[in-house]
Amino acid sequence: MFKPRTFTPDLPKSSLFSRADLWLLLILIGLLALAIVAAEGAPATVQGPDIDLSLSALPFYALRSVGRMALAYGLSLLFTLIYGYIAAYNARAERIMIPLLDVLQSVPILSFLPVVLLSLSAVLPEAIAVELTAVVLIFTSQVWNMTFAWYQSLTTIPRELREASSIFSFSRWQRFTTLEFPFGAIALVWNSMMSWAGGWFFLMAAEIFTLGERDFRLMGLGAFLQTAADRGDIGAIGWGLLALVIVIVTLDQFVWRPLLAWASQFRLEMIGRDDDEAQSWFYDLIRQSALSQWFGRLAGSIDQFVGRVFRQHPAPDPFLDNSTQRRSALSWVLTVVGVLIIAWGVWSGSQLLLQVSIAQWGSIILGVGATMLRVATATTLALLWTVPVGVYIGTRPRAAAVLQPIVQIAASIPATALFPVLVLALIAIPGGLNLAAIALMMLGTQWYVLFNVIAGAAAIPQDLRFTSELLQLRGWERWRILILPGLFPYLITGLITASGGAWNASIVAEYVVFNQQTYQTFGIGAQIAAATAAGDFAGLFAATLAMIAAVVTINRLVWRRLYRLAESKYRME
Repeated sequence: MFKPRTFTPDLPKSSLFSRADLWLLLILIGLLALAIVAAEGAPATVQGPDIDLSLSALPFYALRSVGRMALAYGLSLLFTLIYGYIAAYNARAERIMIPLLDVLQSVPILSFLPVVLLSLSAVLPEAIAVELTAVVLIFTSQVWNMTFAWYQSLTTIPRELREASSIFSFSRWQRFTTLEFPFGAIALVWNSMMSWAGGWFFLMAAEIFTLGERDFRLMGLGAFLQTAADRGDIGAIGWGLLALVIVIVTLDQFVWRPLLAWASQFRLEMIGRDDDEAQSWFYDLIRQSALSQWFGRLAGSIDQFVGRVFRQHPAPDPFLDNSTQRRSALSWVLTVVGVLIIAWGVWSGSQLLLQVSIAQWGSIILGVGATMLRVATATTLALLWTVPVGVYIGTRPRAAAVLQPIVQIAASIPATALFPVLVLALIAIPGGLNLAAIALMMLGTQWYVLFNVIAGAAAIPQDLRFTSELLQLRGWERWRILILPGLFPYLITGLITASGGAWNASIVAEYVVFNQQTYQTFGIGAQIAAATAAGDFAGLFAATLAMIAAVVTINRLVWRRLYRLAESKYRME
């Protein structure tokens, strides 16, 4: 059922880290140092607007938050389609872009948030700087899993479909609209849902932030929940969560369920599914309306126009054509810019790192180890329940119609709003803060695995399921031959993003302030949060780089090798 692919991108396999990794690390040091220098020019005091905890303010706050989420998602989708496409089809670019994606998704944006915010406020009006920073933070919580899923879809398209598009001389646009986007539609929709859930998780941090005398906050649902938590107002927290649930259910019925019903037509299978398809009353209503027919004709006209533009230039498929590519003038310009950034960054970054004492470095290394154990524990616990539940939901659309809104609500409720209550409940237990930190990491990242497992299970062709029934495959044998191989690429994508998300979540999991009381446990996340609160930019810079190095190393040792296995062996042909 699953055969090895015959094309493998020209990527380095002999060493753990390539020359590109060194370049990326040095460039990142330069950018971080540049942002910290710019942050020193921010205003000394900033006064944010008051957050109204009355019920009448909730609709307005919810609308503002949904607007920021939608803007961040639009940017995430655009980035995903372009970045994943180039990385999948340009072997030279892939050697840089995929390691860069590893680095970017490992950057703890919560530690980098004050640097971004202060540097932007130094050069832009305060209102614009704060809004832009909030969108950037939400964008970084949405984009990585979508990009990994899109890239994984493009690299696992069956070879016979690629050969067919090549035989018919499809242009790039035709190949995109008839093969690539339909093949990745299911994974994109499920990961889009997960991205919105991830955005809700970081919404509180995105809309309210305090650094010394600088009080940055935005009016929104996240700021409402954070202010209620700071004041210990359990009633306001409850009303805020209720408003969030209403928003989530509304989006599920009017956005995600219709998209799932639309994407179900793109399953790769030879046997159709009749009454087992995903259902959406709103999608059915749209299809029956005259307005949808008008939009359909308009979209068809646009598709034909773009198709005529690209028709004269059939697109070679690099998965079928191994011709070499010449270095363009743009690549030389980017190289020169990269060298300049590296030169400046090594000098500026070294000045910051020299301010960190040996004792601080020792504490940072031990903190990385402590957080790594919590991340491994949270990821393992999440894996144990998400795989069976995800397979159940993904293979039974009728069950999905009931369980999907519940999962969407559970995934979207920001665990940071519940975490103070969880800390207070566990504080008296030995190791309670450790348990609370692991629980928050799992609550914030287990959904990456679950949504990808659901997408993978839903994408298993119906004819393969019927074949497994005819062969009387049952129990573990069915899982070993059909389900696990079919899930494997999606599962690895979910685990990569979940692991990176758990490291990021450690910043709020290991250091929490509730009712003006600080609770923290030992770990690199707590050290980053403490350095942020104290305005210790040198310590923040060192701890951030240590976390990035740890995540990238794990990605190279574990996830990258499993990704190669998914691309080479577990693909449908």
